[in-house]
Order: sequence, then C-alpha cells, then structure tokens
Amino acid sequence: MHHFERIDGALHAEAAPLEAIAEAVGTPVYVYSTATLTRHYGLLRGAVEAHRAALGDALIAFAVKANSNLSVLATLARLGCGADTVSEGEIRRALKAGIPGQRIVFSGVGKTDAELAFAIEAGVRQINIESAVELDRLIAVAAAKGAAPEIAIRVNPKIGAGGHAKITTGGATDKFGVPAEEAPALYARAAASPHVTPVGLACHIGSQITTLDPLEAAFRALREMTLALRAGGLSVSRLDLGGGLGVPYHGQTDLPSIADYVGRAAAVLEGLDVEAAFEPGRLLAANAGVLLSRVIQVNARSDGRRFLVLDAGMNDLMRPALYDAFHDVVPVRQRTGEAGAYDLVGPICESTDVFARDRQLAPVEAGDLVAFMGAGAYGAVLASEYNSRPLVPEVLVDGDRWAVVRARPSYEEMWAREPRADWLG
Repeated sequence: MHHFERIDGALHAEAAPLEAIAEAVGTPVYVYSTATLTRHYGLLRGAVEAHRAALGDALIAFAVKANSNLSVLATLARLGCGADTVSEGEIRRALKAGIPGQRIVFSGVGKTDAELAFAIEAGVRQINIESAVELDRLIAVAAAKGAAPEIAIRVNPKIGAGGHAKITTGGATDKFGVPAEEAPALYARAAASPHVTPVGLACHIGSQITTLDPLEAAFRALREMTLALRAGGLSVSRLDLGGGLGVPYHGQTDLPSIADYVGRAAAVLEGLDVEAAFEPGRLLAANAGVLLSRVIQVNARSDGRRFLVLDAGMNDLMRPALYDAFHDVVPVRQRTGEAGAYDLVGPICESTDVFARDRQLAPVEAGDLVAFMGAGAYGAVLASEYNSRPLVPEVLVDGDRWAVVRARPSYEEMWAREPRADWLG
C-alpha cells in the first residue's frame, strides 16, 4: 500500500499535489511519503512483536543502501528503526539521522581497516564478518584499539534467490558470506580470540524475493548451525535474517505478506532462544517514493512506433537499465482517450536509456507530468550526473506539507567540486 492517490483528478503524495511540487522544484524529482514509510515500518514492527516469544527483542535495521536520504533515515529513526550499513559513509549517515550505534549493523564484503576502526569507535551493534581474512584483519584492528567488538559470521548457505541474477547474494558463486561448510570453524576461531566477541550468525540471500521457501531454507540453515555450534560449547544469541522480501512493482496481489514472512521466520526460530534481526530495504521504501518526470516530446515514426521522450534519464533511475526492472508509469493528470503503446525513453546518449517498451498508457502530450511508481528504493541512491546532468533532487511529504531534502545542484555548484589543475590557469 502507498499514499499516492488522485484528488480531483490529479495525483497527490498524501495531501500534497505533485503538480505543485514539480512546478516549484522542477523535474525530474523524487518525492517520498512519510505516511507510507510509517505504515510499512509499523506493519513489520507489529508482525515482529506478535512473535516476540520466538524472535526476542528483534531489531529492524533498514538497509541504508536502498535509500540513504537523511530525512528518510531520520523519519525511520523516530519510529525506532535501526540501520543495516555497508560503508563508513552509511554508518555516518545513520548516526547523523539519529540512529544510535547500538542499532547499527555493519555488513559488506570489502570493509577497509579504516572502516572497521570507525565501526568500533562508533559502537555499532555488530560487525558481520564475510570471510576468514576479514576476521583476521578485524582482530588486528581491534587489538590495536584494545577492543573486542561483537560480531556475527555471515553465512553463504548456497541458496540464491531474487528478482534478477544481479540481486541474488546467497548462491554458491556469489561473493558474499562465508561458505556454510567453513562457517562453524571460523566461528570457533573467533571465539578463541580475545579481540572479537562472536554473538551470532547472519545471512542475506537476495532481493525482491517473491516466495518464502528459499528464505525459510536459509533460516533453517542458520538454525541447524546454531544448534551445532551450541553442541560444541559455543554461545549463539543472535540470528541476523537479512531482508529481501519482494514488493508489488507489477501490482501483484499474490506476494507473501509481511505477516506471513515474519511468521515463517518465527516458526523456524521457535524455541531457539535467540534475538532476531531483519534488514528490510525496498520493503519499507520502494512504494514510499515516486519519480516525477515531464514529457519533453512524443516522437511518432512512420512505422507506428511512438517514443515518449522524458526529462528523466537512466542517470536518474538506473534500475530498468541495470536490472531490467519494471516500474508502473502513470500520468499525474490523466487525459481522456484511448490508451496506446509507447516506448518510454530518456535524454541520455545511451541505447540503454529506455524505461519500457510498448507500454500501454493513456494519451500523453509534451509538457505532461508522469510518475514512476515504486521508486523509493534504489532510485536516488543510484543516481549520477552522467551527461553532466545535475543530480536529481528529493522531496519529503508529510500530510499537506513538503520539503526539499536534497536540492538539485546548480551548474556552478557542480563546477566548484572540480578545481582546475593549477597549471591550466
């Protein structure tokens, strides 16, 4: 569910008219709904609380890589949400947004020594270790600081799942995590060190997963490993279950519900006496955002093909070019008339700058506004200034009020970031 609805024929974000935002800020522009973020977090929090006996005082840690805007993070922080981070920059963003270190998880396959040191200094909840060599490096960094940070071993269960090969992270050939057969020995080695404190296991097998079976299989792998480690005299008190549950980009109604997802996890963890963690990203943010774009022109060719040329490009919304991703596109103010097929393209000088082929839309004309739905996750965070286009701005709506929470830079601001070499004058 989201809070982008038509009022008097025009699409609004909650009570704020998208036409007014576009007029004031320009296009393209991302617009986020506070009410949708709040609702989605509340649904997940409620489902987790309903299974407290099995899941303990579970942490919900938003995957910052999905949407790192400080105002979005601050909105979630006020609700009690934590953060799943994969860089020093993301840790700093989470802290800046008001998320305390003890609600921050630090993951990622390529943490530098400097990042590991910063995570220790920031007092993060846990560092998820993804390889034996990373464990050795963390031990050395922690020893130099006289610290013993809490860690979890991220397990690769050889269960890959997701909406595209490029967002599958738990398969045997994926770079993430410690192979399941190696993880118990690594956990034991960590337990023998005075410079780290192993507290649990973690996994994350992919993104945009639309069936619960692979998720359950991964959860069961963690359960079995927990029991085996305990049988060997080792303590395991946390299980980080990752994220990955899909959202209805295509308007599907048969996707697993949040309640079913959490219920399946609780059934697997029942009686294990662990504290669970969930790391949702798109589940909270995708349907909380839209990308507004204005039609530049409609190119009608003699062969009947029509190109709807938009002022948003693949540099503003990378997902279709990167993952063949689908986004529903709707006119902000719909015209009457028969729907027709359009190729939706942007202005970027690349053949991959195509959002959709043969998409059925109501009649559209130059100057019309359209909204890319479900664009709140992996949208603005992947944007760039390719073709020297100013970075797309972001707006947060709360009821009938709204604020620019990342401004579009001027050309002068863009140039100021690139000082000319002194020998060029």
